[in-house]
Amino acid sequence: MSPEKMARMANQIAPFFKSQPNEYAPARVAAHINDFWEPRMRRQLRAYAETDGAGLDDIVLKAIQLV
Repeated sequence: MSPEKMARMANQIAPFFKSQPNEYAPARVAAHINDFWEPRMRRQLRAYAETDGAGLDDIVLKAIQLV
């Protein structure tokens, strides 16, 4: 999967959890990714965040630490 598509998918999750208290949002985004994304996609997202991370929502960047 292209990094841009993966970033877009991760960023689509974040707005739903932004409506909740901010301290819980990263953990909930991470939980969603851990529950529904296959391991290969999770590894790819972490690698993208570590090397570039351009375009990733702040909540997604915080969530990646928990993925």
